Amino acid sequence: MSSAPVIGQPSGDGPRIESSPRRTAYRRVLLKLSGEALMGDDAYGINRVTIERMVREVAGISALGVELAVVIGGGNIFRGVAPGAAGMDRATADYMGMLATVMNSLALQDALRQVGVVARVQSALKIEQVVEPYIRPKALRYLEEGKVVIFAAGTGNPFFTTDTAAALRGAEMGVEIVLKATKVDGVYSADPELDPAAVRYQSISFDEAIAGHLKVMDATAFALCRDQKLPIKVFSIFKEGALRRVILGEDEGTLVHV
Repeated sequence: MSSAPVIGQPSGDGPRIESSPRRTAYRRVLLKLSGEALMGDDAYGINRVTIERMVREVAGISALGVELAVVIGGGNIFRGVAPGAAGMDRATADYMGMLATVMNSLALQDALRQVGVVARVQSALKIEQVVEPYIRPKALRYLEEGKVVIFAAGTGNPFFTTDTAAALRGAEMGVEIVLKATKVDGVYSADPELDPAAVRYQSISFDEAIAGHLKVMDATAFALCRDQKLPIKVFSIFKEGALRRVILGEDEGTLVHV
């Protein structure tokens, strides 16, 4: 009898599974990645070392059997054209940003493919020669099949951020939690870069975050998560192994709850 596949060994067309999977805290999650997170130390664009490290983290979560959806921003690409966009119509600039998220989503999909993880990109904008359009039942089926689903082009409408797209897709996919990957390792009582005495909250309620004027996500996204009773976990994507620890329910980042 052949042995069960382990992390680092692709198995057919599906996600890689650990020989002895650990119990996870969540069955289905949505990961919100900022485009800027892909830049690494570069001024703009996609840093290859950075995306490869992120892909290893995502592949590890897929290997645990967790159903994973991803929403990614486009700031790393749009930043390169931002000077020329000064004074541009807001709606036009937002559509450009949506196209940037499509580019990032394709890059992430390809990087996942190279480590044996099957991913599908669905776009809120119709660009069918490049990616398939967002179709909720099909996205749900992909998740159930163990594929990583990457949602591109935000909500497909200007004036809405990718944070809002993450909250919206998370609610539509019936995820148990939205994982907000940031540069800091949680929500603090004050800006930790300015106040060394700032304290990281292990957990905090939506109402407490609002009362304390603590910025977790943009107001629309935050309100949608609160109304849908969809918790948010804020953690650092730059901290090695942080995503895995979140999935395993360990003390990592800050949980924002009802």
